[in-house]
Amino acid sequence: MQKKQEKVGLIWFTTNLRTKDLSSLTKAQSICNDLIAVYFIDPIHFKETPYGFKRQSVFRVQFLLETLKDLKLQLKELGISFLILKGSPRDYIPNLMKQYQISDVFAQKEFTSEETSTYSDCIAASPSEVQWHFQYDQFLIAPQQSPFNSIHEVPFQFTAFRKKIESKPNQITLEPKPYKINSKFQVHTELPSLKELGYDAIETDHRSAFQYKGGSAQALLRLEEYFWKTNKVSFYKKTRNQLIGSSYSTKFSPYLALGAISAKTIVNELHNYESTIVKNESTYWVFFELLWRDFFKYTALKYTDNFFKIGGLKNSSYTYYHDFDKVTSWIQGATNDDFVNANMLELKHTGWMSNRGRQNVASYFVHQLQQDWRIGAAYFESLLLDYDVHSNYGNWMYLAGVGNDPRSRMFNTQLQAERYDPSKSFQKLWLQTSLSLWN
Repeated sequence: MQKKQEKVGLIWFTTNLRTKDLSSLTKAQSICNDLIAVYFIDPIHFKETPYGFKRQSVFRVQFLLETLKDLKLQLKELGISFLILKGSPRDYIPNLMKQYQISDVFAQKEFTSEETSTYSDCIAASPSEVQWHFQYDQFLIAPQQSPFNSIHEVPFQFTAFRKKIESKPNQITLEPKPYKINSKFQVHTELPSLKELGYDAIETDHRSAFQYKGGSAQALLRLEEYFWKTNKVSFYKKTRNQLIGSSYSTKFSPYLALGAISAKTIVNELHNYESTIVKNESTYWVFFELLWRDFFKYTALKYTDNFFKIGGLKNSSYTYYHDFDKVTSWIQGATNDDFVNANMLELKHTGWMSNRGRQNVASYFVHQLQQDWRIGAAYFESLLLDYDVHSNYGNWMYLAGVGNDPRSRMFNTQLQAERYDPSKSFQKLWLQTSLSLWN
């Protein structure tokens, strides 16, 4: 019997930092005899933006390093070496192909310009015989499972999108459990420290509503806690607009943003909960929010680079001013609005902000301060632990009136404060405590 030709696969991790329910890994194990994994700590993601702040804050970087550490342990259990390389993929890919005799590359399918440009350059620099395989690992309902025959059929507004998705019920099927391999590669690379990446070490602020570490193991613990140990998911819709503490919302978003857990894993567990504990409006609302996440990804697929232009999806008219002092006061939590300030100080000190807070501070930035919405989006990109390019820019366009809803989404922040922080507990927590730190 002729021996099967050896095929060596390279799994390129980006924002899919897990081994559970990862179609790229399933595909790799179905094709290749041996595997090696890589993650690139690309300097472009750590540079200063044109607006004067780093593209990734220390909160995001620390969470990333925790997630990579966890992924390294997962891959070790599967017998797969994990290269963590500091530098541009463009500089490494050709040598990796040669050094490990790579036959196939497996990566997450991307559709925004920066990522697709990187892939294109790396493919061009690779030997022609190398096969590239791209999987949609970041969706709940991936395009190939959706009811849309083409991306052009995706509705402009969320309600129509949701109804279309729900008209064709999708069975959520997780990828099979990956198996351990006997790899000939025994490669060990160390994670860089925060200091090596240009950041000072931090401790989690005791006031933060997000007190969790990064990684798939922590994501699954949070899932267990929120669903089964506390049953908080049964009350999600009633509590989701609160502002203080870990219990008011799922806190899944930072894990979803890095792909430490898949949306399918969450919904699969949600269905188990609904069949054994309770199915109600709150449990549905978790699914509803994950559909919003998918919606912005489909919107990015459809509108490509318009996602990042001042006029948004349809090149709408948008009037704005560049006032450095107003932008700075907003960032520092020093505006004339205490509710906005409290939320901005929470973000500054923790890398976290509630959904209610985000809508209010974004509305204030674009409507009261009349600044370029892209500056606000870039600042959120820098700070937010759960930064997701599609949700972040999609939501900012939405609030600015250049996204999926052309109507004005201007919030009355005073009325919002009276409704969601009537005792001013949240404002006192951040304004008074932060002020005392300086005394």
